[in-house]
Amino acid sequence: MPDYLTVSTATETREQAVALAQSAVQGRLAAGTQIIGPVTSVFWHAGEFGTSEEYQLLLKTTGSRYPELEAHLIEHHPWDNPEVCATEIVQGTAGYLGWVDRTTTD
Repeated sequence: MPDYLTVSTATETREQAVALAQSAVQGRLAAGTQIIGPVTSVFWHAGEFGTSEEYQLLLKTTGSRYPELEAHLIEHHPWDNPEVCATEIVQGTAGYLGWVDRTTTD
């Protein structure tokens, strides 16, 4: 697993996004989260075509904390089958990556 990740998910409301972000950061599963939105999503779901507004969360974490963060997001997410995707942070400043390490350590 890569050392540093940006993990994305989305929620239907800003309030849901903030609650999910707060619980992940307070639990030290993510160093920080950016909430973007509303964004427009176009998708197929349950055999139907749809369009909706959502709030995207970008959570910063370490590879070692990812399994716990994924489990937390799935458990606390308002959707039955939420998107949870991780993208490797290939490079970053030493200060920033050090902050991610320090703030995701129990």
